[in-house]
Amino acid sequence: MLGIIARLLGASLMLLAVAASADVVRNLYSASVPVTDQSSQALAAASRDALGQVVIKVSGSEGALNDPSVQKAMAGARDHVQQYAFAEGEGGLVARFQFESGYVQRLVKQAGLPLWTANRPRVIAWLVAEQNGDRQFVSMDTTPDLARQLMAEFDQRGIPAQLPLYDLTDATAVSVDDVWNLDGGALQAASQRYGAEDVLFGRVVAMSTGEWLGDWSYLDGRNRLDRHASAPESASFSRQGVGLAAESMARRYAVVTSAGDDALVMLNVSGINEFSAYAELVAWLENLELVDHANVRRIAGDRVELALVSLAEADDLAKLIELNEHLVAQGGSVGALEYLWQN
Repeated sequence: MLGIIARLLGASLMLLAVAASADVVRNLYSASVPVTDQSSQALAAASRDALGQVVIKVSGSEGALNDPSVQKAMAGARDHVQQYAFAEGEGGLVARFQFESGYVQRLVKQAGLPLWTANRPRVIAWLVAEQNGDRQFVSMDTTPDLARQLMAEFDQRGIPAQLPLYDLTDATAVSVDDVWNLDGGALQAASQRYGAEDVLFGRVVAMSTGEWLGDWSYLDGRNRLDRHASAPESASFSRQGVGLAAESMARRYAVVTSAGDDALVMLNVSGINEFSAYAELVAWLENLELVDHANVRRIAGDRVELALVSLAEADDLAKLIELNEHLVAQGGSVGALEYLWQN
């Protein structure tokens, strides 16, 4: 039976979508950089900036750019561009670069930096801005420039995010004053309709001097972080808030991989009653950047036992596995991670 399943699996993996409570960041290894022209000099300089952006996204840390091996790699970034294209952006000409994922992962690993996989929780972002004495929610309808800036900062850090709908349901649950007062309880409750535990919320005043002053708060479901922010322009203010969320998420989910041999992590999953569930499980596991192979050791009834060849140890890998909404952690057995598959 196992051989039949393995042959069917090979033909089916490419047809399966990843089903997880976390989103899969599709542009994790790409970045766009403004350029003045399409010359080789401009392209080389922009490729360095682009690789720096990608390293920050993959490691979760702006401090990664201070690593000597990363700085050396950035100097030769043009040689590692998989593909690039020029396009007209809102501010003028931009160059978009794509780097090979394996190269970036090796660079991050060799530098001893944490590796943050593309499976990341979605963040709900609530922001109220006061301009000319008027306070209002930041949304695509009321303040499109501010909303686009905020979402662009999330994209640059590789964080799936969305603004609230600000429909009748939201209006019933949250007021402008709730956000302005940084009422975490109200905002966390209102964000549950979006299936998100990660909530970023803030308040900001546009000063007559041109400065933007305010505060950001971030909730991950259990913990809260607060940060005062000031910036010479609105995009920098948004960058500080998104940075607060990115740093916190990276501390939870980014893993410093071993420089030695890969780890062998045993994983047992019960509740696999259909081939589609089996195939989806194995496909999802093998799509995790930290898993080289998901080898099936044994199938017994509705229980699948796997040996994962992993760049991370079991405790770190478990944090990522539990992002999958189908996998519910059970009481662990000796030497193995135990989960129940729920459709």
